[in-house]
Amino acid sequence: MRSFIEGIPKAELHLHLEGTLEPDLKFQLAERNAVEMPYASEAEMRAAYDFDDLPSFLAMYYEGMSVLLTEDDFFDLAYTYFQKASSQNVVYAEVFFDPQAHTSRGIGFETVISGIHRAQLEAEATLGIRSQLIMCFLRDMSAESAMETLEAADGYREWIIGVGLDSDERDNPPIKFVDVFAAARQRGYRLTMHCDVDQANSTDHIWQCLNDIGVDRIDHGVNALDDPELVTEIRTRGLGLTVCPISNSYVTDGLKAAEIRRMLELELTVCVNSDDPAYFPGYMNENLQAVQEAADLSQPQMTQLVGNAFAASWLPDDEKTDYRNQVTAYAETHVR
Repeated sequence: MRSFIEGIPKAELHLHLEGTLEPDLKFQLAERNAVEMPYASEAEMRAAYDFDDLPSFLAMYYEGMSVLLTEDDFFDLAYTYFQKASSQNVVYAEVFFDPQAHTSRGIGFETVISGIHRAQLEAEATLGIRSQLIMCFLRDMSAESAMETLEAADGYREWIIGVGLDSDERDNPPIKFVDVFAAARQRGYRLTMHCDVDQANSTDHIWQCLNDIGVDRIDHGVNALDDPELVTEIRTRGLGLTVCPISNSYVTDGLKAAEIRRMLELELTVCVNSDDPAYFPGYMNENLQAVQEAADLSQPQMTQLVGNAFAASWLPDDEKTDYRNQVTAYAETHVR
């Protein structure tokens, strides 16, 4: 099963580029930009990655961004991820970036997106991995700041497929950003939102995503299982759920592998992703392997899980079909 997982063509839909900043690259960029690091070595830095909830992770996550200053830094960040993803047979990715985390430090929006976009083009040309960008708003900042960020992106509309919402969910419900997401919808963006695992008012927030925001996808969203009516509504709408098992195990009470199995049984379009793999160690293959082992998923179930990612993607329907046919063909020639 491990070799089956390693070889199958994959899509990743829940990946924060800033969350792929591995310690070795962080040290390289710190040296290049003369940024003093609070750690003497990569090992000491990794030892500090001792998270037990979402806020403790976010504190370390934002601290690490201090080394990202130039367009070349953002290019190196993104291209390094694409290299790793390609090595694990990820053929398509829709990746998040957090412009407010950089513009609030005085880094220009153009600097951030130009470096990432250049890496996307280079990765497709040299590695064959296709990608699209999702611009996330930080929910613990104001709705006004999110609207300013949306407006700043107007000159780069063709480079961004959708918008999302991430960061600390406490006291920052989806409804806080209803006007921003309405404006994003008017601009033609696809919409997604984080509904983090085991947070306060989780199911209420998912209902807000559906009824007040009108999302096209939900990031995380495991707590939808707590409300049978919500499960039915998500299935009826055909919404994708982008679950991140290894990161779940760091900020809540486990991988949520049993819940992922249950979602498959309920015919929800659930898929597995790596979230912030530099901080929650494990890229796509490791996440899929962890779920398969913990939930004892069969090869057909794993094939469905991988195919769901393409189904939930924001590709044109004919391209989704082509990728899903590749997944099916791979599975048929690797029957255990």
